[in-house]
Amino acid sequence: MSQLRKRIFAAAGYNTVYFGSGRKEFNPAKEMRSFNEYLQETSQGTSTQVSNVEFDEGVIGSFMSGRFLNQANLPGFLPYMAPSLLGKPCTAVEGACGTGGRAIGVAVRSILSNLADRVFVAAFEMQNTMKSLYGADVLAGAGYYQKERKSGHAFFFPGVFSERAGAYYQTYGYDHARKGMAKWYEQSIQNARKNPKAQEYHNTSPDLLALGMTSPDPARFVPNLNLYDCSKVSDGASSLLILSEVGLKMCGVRLQDAVEIIAIGEAEGDITLPPSELRELTITEIAIHKALAQAELRLEDIGLLEVHDCFSITALLSIEALGYAPRGHATDFILEGQTGLHGKIPTNLSGGLGGFGHPTGATGVRQLVDLLHQFTGKAANQASPRTPFGMMISMGGNDKTVTCIITKKAL
Repeated sequence: MSQLRKRIFAAAGYNTVYFGSGRKEFNPAKEMRSFNEYLQETSQGTSTQVSNVEFDEGVIGSFMSGRFLNQANLPGFLPYMAPSLLGKPCTAVEGACGTGGRAIGVAVRSILSNLADRVFVAAFEMQNTMKSLYGADVLAGAGYYQKERKSGHAFFFPGVFSERAGAYYQTYGYDHARKGMAKWYEQSIQNARKNPKAQEYHNTSPDLLALGMTSPDPARFVPNLNLYDCSKVSDGASSLLILSEVGLKMCGVRLQDAVEIIAIGEAEGDITLPPSELRELTITEIAIHKALAQAELRLEDIGLLEVHDCFSITALLSIEALGYAPRGHATDFILEGQTGLHGKIPTNLSGGLGGFGHPTGATGVRQLVDLLHQFTGKAANQASPRTPFGMMISMGGNDKTVTCIITKKAL
């Protein structure tokens, strides 16, 4: 793949609290924040970080607002969020849980095409508008609904990734895999406890590892995953700016307050077909290889990582898809502390999807916001990356819609 034809930057990132069960203020009996409030908060959080709020274009992402909120025609909310977008081109993007990654991809293309220098990107989801079991039916739209939903588990996507976990156990052993998944859960919550905006920030469970080791109970949930293996139902929004060099100057953003996007690997699977291999994330692997090739980097060059860990088994599969561990050995890599703050590749220091939360359409943008914060010294759980390069993987559906982005500390 050829390198990007011009320099592109991400700046002015902002995350709202990712809200749902686990937050001490969560009370389903009380009226919750409206999605308008989330949109206003994140847009103001981004706009107040720049001296000039004149933008050329807007992109907004949400997966199922038409079902969760009965609200479509999302481009119309961009001028509401950023008044300078009135009369400007605005686009809505949807790619299931990979929506945020696709929204960033649309913005990058606009910059590369010379049609824009300053693109405002936001993404959100509101999932607490219905009970989780009903929400599972809505989220099943990330798969091939007409074919898969009828025969699928009542908790659809936990059931989908339970199948992946079952295949993984059968080949590599349940006990070993369970230790890695439990350790991943513990790490996720420990990281989230350092981030006041994380959904699991208030989690005070004394023995996280023991919870993660809980045996799956098919009578209550799915056959191969426990409740702690799963990201929770979440509400939240994230936003940032995608800028050219000219746009960076026009918005008054200092180079040290931005990260450069040096590669974007995009890959799509055929949603009508089942995974070719349950024990591997084959489309994710394609996207990773594309991004590394475009950046002309090796895996060893990456200093910080944000992966799409919608389930703990997905974290293991992602580590193996990246090549940090051979097939079946991600547990060893995790247990050795290699994904921790001081490990070989600090991963999901935000808490990830299991700790920070997972408002489906917003997550990809949140991941880039967190890479931005890490490489500009503004993160809640700040690392000291050993290289200037970060990577994020935004995945939609059952490894179908994938965007892998590599960033570089802006110099």
